[in-house]
Amino acid sequence: MSTIEKSVTVEVPVRTAYDQWTQFETFPSFMEGVEEVRQLDDTHLHWRADIAGVHREWDAEIVDQTPDERITWRALGGTKNDGTVSFAPDELGSATRVTLRMEFEPEGIVEKTGDALRIIDRRTEGDLERFKQFIETRGTETGGWRGDVRPGDADNPAL
Repeated sequence: MSTIEKSVTVEVPVRTAYDQWTQFETFPSFMEGVEEVRQLDDTHLHWRADIAGVHREWDAEIVDQTPDERITWRALGGTKNDGTVSFAPDELGSATRVTLRMEFEPEGIVEKTGDALRIIDRRTEGDLERFKQFIETRGTETGGWRGDVRPGDADNPAL
């Protein structure tokens, strides 16, 4: 299992950064290799990606979400891909520290080689930099979802 943790400071308030991150269907705009993210309901997403020429599709479930603080997800079946993105304001409240922590299990020789060469690590860093550029250029979010998801909620009976 591999773990990546990367951070970036974006020059927008926490609410703006958080609200934009909840717009999962915009992820292909700034995440390399992500072809499509479809939001199926408040807590379920379907992903399509091409990673180093390997096509992957998977479903993910949001298991913990607190507005302006964090979003935690887990992959449902297939390749392990779990993580948390967290949001913290700077002292003035005008910028936000976005921290992405992911745990994943590379499959096959291509992904294992990419992991060993830290390609996934660099890709994640690039994705955060592109998110920074995306939201700072816009200056405002494209939308937002302010709901709470708690582990063990009725919507998440498996937890």
